[in-house]
Amino acid sequence: MASGRWFDVDTGNWRDTKGRKTDGPDLIDLIEVRETRVVLAAAHLDHDPRNNRLSNLRALCQRCHLVHDRVWHALQRRLTWKSRYALGDLFEGPYRPGILGILTQAASGTVTDG
Repeated sequence: MASGRWFDVDTGNWRDTKGRKTDGPDLIDLIEVRETRVVLAAAHLDHDPRNNRLSNLRALCQRCHLVHDRVWHALQRRLTWKSRYALGDLFEGPYRPGILGILTQAASGTVTDG
């Protein structure tokens, strides 16, 4: 639903966006209810696909997975754009190999907008 409410089939209750019990929708909102299939994806919490420890993996829906990876995707987009125009070497020096090098740059604040 547009309000973020969803029906929990297991308990028979309506839930809000944070999973708390809430009142059901009114009749007008209920008319607009539709079923959707939720596909789960395995998310790497540290964004390193080589680290497959169970403590590093979470099953997230596609929306939550994209939200989790938003900063990572922005960094990747930026690096791709700069490498296509050969500006990455001029502005940020040589790229550090591997995923952890990029995360280290982002955490230390050395990645800046060009």
